[in-house]
Amino acid sequence: MKAVGFLMLPAGWFLVLAAIVLFAVPPLRAAFVLAGVAVETLGLVLVFRAHLIPREEKR
Repeated sequence: MKAVGFLMLPAGWFLVLAAIVLFAVPPLRAAFVLAGVAVETLGLVLVFRAHLIPREEKR
């Protein structure tokens, strides 16, 4: 899952950059930018969860 999280970070950036370049209508552009930010957030969550110490090993 760590690799998937790291791959989702640039995918979110590419989605945001593509939305800015391709769409001229501001509401549609904003929707794709929000989708890109959501993909980046999901990637960060996956990376952080992959680096957490499991509960059994904490004790």
